Amino acid sequence: MDTGVSSIRQASVEHILAAAESVFAQRGFEGATMAQLAAAAGLPKANLHYYFGTKEGLYRAVLEGILALWLEDAATWITPDRHPADGLAGYVSAKMAHSRVRPHASRIFAGELLRGAPHIMLYLGIELRHRVTELARIIEGWSAAGLMDAVNPAHLLFNIWAMTQTYADFDVQIRAVLGKVAIDDAEFAVATETVVTLVLKGCGVRTPAP
Repeated sequence: MDTGVSSIRQASVEHILAAAESVFAQRGFEGATMAQLAAAAGLPKANLHYYFGTKEGLYRAVLEGILALWLEDAATWITPDRHPADGLAGYVSAKMAHSRVRPHASRIFAGELLRGAPHIMLYLGIELRHRVTELARIIEGWSAAGLMDAVNPAHLLFNIWAMTQTYADFDVQIRAVLGKVAIDDAEFAVATETVVTLVLKGCGVRTPAP
């Protein structure tokens, strides 16, 4: 395929996915229509059908894109060559940044899980399970090397996901309690520092040697 055509196609796909993320977050899979999705993207419905086939195909692409992004963060930060103080802090910060910049993504994922994950159960049971197993080996390696306490790696990841994604999924509750119309950068920095501290201290991460 011609490079120019390929880049135009990729840009169109990314544009549609970004627009669909907002619609699915607000209306859910059942409530969203192809007409609404096309209107949000500013494109004819035929374009959406061309790239994704059906509404379910588009919805699944949005979900898998979200998971791929989050797993890429994990692969970047949770690596054998990193100290857990750096790796865990970096991963938490990256997940918090996504909750800050792309809250719709987290809300779509949460909504899918609350409905029993009918569209991505296979992905969760195969791809996500495989990736968590790989990450668990690295975290266990950090513990074996005496860099942190022994913790259950899978449950550590579940808790990191819960703490970071709550700033997207339950934003309205957080704003109400803090008495703010929006969570500003300063408040989000405090939130990120708090979650990082809880994770590092809770895991007994040792201070890396200078």
